[in-house]
Amino acid sequence: PTFSVSEIKNKQRRHFMFLRWKQQQRKEKLALKKKRRKEREALGDKAPPKAVPKTIENQRVYDETTVDPNDEEVAFDEATDEFAPYFNRQTVPKILITTSDRPRGRTVRFCEQLATVIPNSHVYYRRGLALKRIIPQCIARDFTDLIVINEDRKIPNGLVLSHLPDGPTAHFRMSSVRLRKEIKRKGKEPTEHVPEVILNNFTTRLGHSIGRMLAALFPHDPQFIGRQVATFHNQRDYIFFRFHRYIFKSEKKVGIQELGPRFTLKLRSLQKGTFDSKFGEYEWIHKRREMDTSRRKFHL
Repeated sequence: PTFSVSEIKNKQRRHFMFLRWKQQQRKEKLALKKKRRKEREALGDKAPPKAVPKTIENQRVYDETTVDPNDEEVAFDEATDEFAPYFNRQTVPKILITTSDRPRGRTVRFCEQLATVIPNSHVYYRRGLALKRIIPQCIARDFTDLIVINEDRKIPNGLVLSHLPDGPTAHFRMSSVRLRKEIKRKGKEPTEHVPEVILNNFTTRLGHSIGRMLAALFPHDPQFIGRQVATFHNQRDYIFFRFHRYIFKSEKKVGIQELGPRFTLKLRSLQKGTFDSKFGEYEWIHKRREMDTSRRKFHL
């Protein structure tokens, strides 16, 4: 469409007025913020507590399966589940990392970097070998977990984690994969020290199961001299993984360097036993149309 000169000038004038209004709003908001800060400083200890901003997380719909740390039933279940031997220090994690058939370069590099994050892990590239044949071989060689990285269009897009020998098996959708060379301000290569593990915000029974599954990938006693931390942070049912090295700059300040890789997981299903796509019994399946009816309803 064509516009006359007067129409163009009117549009420019309205746009300029809108920008001035936004600038004025910004100034007023900043002035009000400074005024409140000065009032709080003048009142000192008598200042009222700051209002907690409303977020989707703190407005979360209550879940009946939210775990109470003092719940005896939960404590009994965790003492007798499939991960109890690990948490009782009866087993040492030994991980096999494999891929879908004929992986491409990006998936291969991601597996190699993941193996440097998880101690005592071994990468095996299968060629047409079914997982049902791999799992018995893993059990015979004392592997405690099997990780399968799937890809689509040369990009890693899925992760299957199966705890051996009796399960369970979790299926995740994987996204936002960044290799080490793609991370800005990355630190030096990670060392072979056993990292510390942080599991954040896994609050429900399902979340506890997933958290215990992820924790069982790492040895119990971290080597603090390495100053490396593997973090699984759950936010709105998305599990964000980061791998950092930290350094104490002073008694109050800590600096961190991201070592990579990084990725995001979204739980699709939790299956009893080891991997079985046809006859497996599922404990939980993400049904988007039924479960995602509210933005404030989360499952982990």
